Amino acid sequence: FNFTGTRLGPKEKLDIPVLFMPDTMKMYEAVVVIHVMRENGENWPYEDSTELNKDLKSSVTVAENGGIQGILWIYPVRGIPEAPQRKLVPAVVRCRARQRVERRVAVQLTHVVTDASAMPTARNSVMVNTNKPANTQEEAQVTDGFSTTMEFLYELQYKSKEIKSQLGALVGMHLVQEERDTESGTVTLIFNIVFAPNKPMRNEATLVVRCTTGGIWKFPVLFIATEPEVDDVINIEAVGLNKESIVGFKLTSQTR
Repeated sequence: FNFTGTRLGPKEKLDIPVLFMPDTMKMYEAVVVIHVMRENGENWPYEDSTELNKDLKSSVTVAENGGIQGILWIYPVRGIPEAPQRKLVPAVVRCRARQRVERRVAVQLTHVVTDASAMPTARNSVMVNTNKPANTQEEAQVTDGFSTTMEFLYELQYKSKEIKSQLGALVGMHLVQEERDTESGTVTLIFNIVFAPNKPMRNEATLVVRCTTGGIWKFPVLFIATEPEVDDVINIEAVGLNKESIVGFKLTSQTR
């Protein structure tokens, strides 16, 4: 966009549109530069303009007579593409309350850029598969067959603070394995998810995966905690009609 000749009055605002249309899943960087000059063509007076410090030289343009001809504002812009949101079947992690379950969840990252100049060759939809074995490790770096090393960062995001407070301490997640297809530009990440609910619930979360070379992928995950097992059966024997029968039992708190 070029706004050459745009006039601004005192305290007037100027909206600058920035359009981002990525064609590959990699990070893009640009700079928005605004150059302001006086409408009458005069310069701003400035003493010792020939000895401007380094920071000021990058933000002004100096005229031949020593005055400041223009002022520059420079805004860096970083564009991070996000995979198209399609209706995905959520990976379901189900467990009885007061028990613990581990589940392997595999997510497929499409259109991964394996080279700075590479274009994606596969445009298939993102899929979720929950039945793949893996070896344990903390993070994955794709190096074999790729010209640049890629690191994947991940987190679980929740719809509200209330859901996060309920699930945050009950869910654990680790990236345990990665598989890659250099021809299609597809990377499959396998996570081990631990779910240990303390009461019945049904909450949704979003697994967000970020690649350091650029790109964000999101996958739905559904956590379901069913009713817990019965702790014990209490039998009360009647001592007679219209008479109270009492039985005692102890309850132990799980916290202080």
